Amino acid sequence: MPDNKMRRSQKTHTIGVIVHRLDSYFITSALKGIEEAVAGSGYELIVTHSQESREKEVANARLLFDNQVDGVIASLSLGTRSLGHFKAFTNEGVPIVFFDRVAETEGSDRVVIDNTGCGYLATEHLIRQGCKRIAIITSSLERNVYAQRYEGYRAALEKYEMPFTRELLILEEHEKEAGFDAATQIRQMRPMPDGLFITNDRAAAMCMHALKEAGIRVPEDIAIVGFNNDPVGRLITPTLTTIDYPGYEMGRSAAVSLLDHLADRKAVVQSKTAIIPSGLIVRNSSMKTAHVLA
Repeated sequence: MPDNKMRRSQKTHTIGVIVHRLDSYFITSALKGIEEAVAGSGYELIVTHSQESREKEVANARLLFDNQVDGVIASLSLGTRSLGHFKAFTNEGVPIVFFDRVAETEGSDRVVIDNTGCGYLATEHLIRQGCKRIAIITSSLERNVYAQRYEGYRAALEKYEMPFTRELLILEEHEKEAGFDAATQIRQMRPMPDGLFITNDRAAAMCMHALKEAGIRVPEDIAIVGFNNDPVGRLITPTLTTIDYPGYEMGRSAAVSLLDHLADRKAVVQSKTAIIPSGLIVRNSSMKTAHVLA
């Protein structure tokens, strides 16, 4: 990407959006929030997606730069380790707002939830349900959201003096077969966990299905907490306890932040982080010690 330091002489009234995938309830909710915030502002959106590929993310950034977008909203791919492909924007004073999957970088705002706190809440809930051996199924710990959820999980185990071994950390990429693969690993453990914190609801739903097919009862044998508040969690049996993931609010907040910078027509000088409230939604999949919820 060219490292052009010349200021752009006129606005194009376009905002570029880079997301990591489109087949995600969280991302579609975030895009809805972005679209509604931008509506009536005089800006049009150019939406691209990386399909979890850093190479495609770099190509998307180049496309948006070449189209001279006035600002960028981005959520990083799992493969992104460095942010050099965004440098051309910051060199020209084009504001960037990262949401959800973010990285520490000067000159860019960030919109996130308290992933560490949510990981703690999910794990603490399982502990309070009487779980003694809790596994976590998550994705790449090099991405901020999964590393922080894992950090919260470990913090809860340490607080309550619960055991942890490397076997209890199962890393999957949250693709179509992730839940089934994780269920196979769970069934091979001796002893099996009696609690699972799964950091993606679709993976949790598939894992639960595979465990039940193997004759394992949920929540009696294994209590499960997911993450995302995806609609699938309300459709499966038992319904899925989960962490709310306010995609709409995060997307809207990111867009409002960017529009504020565009209205001021100034580069982002000092990075700001907005933390959107989230929390635990208790349903049937985790309720070992209480009556089944209606």
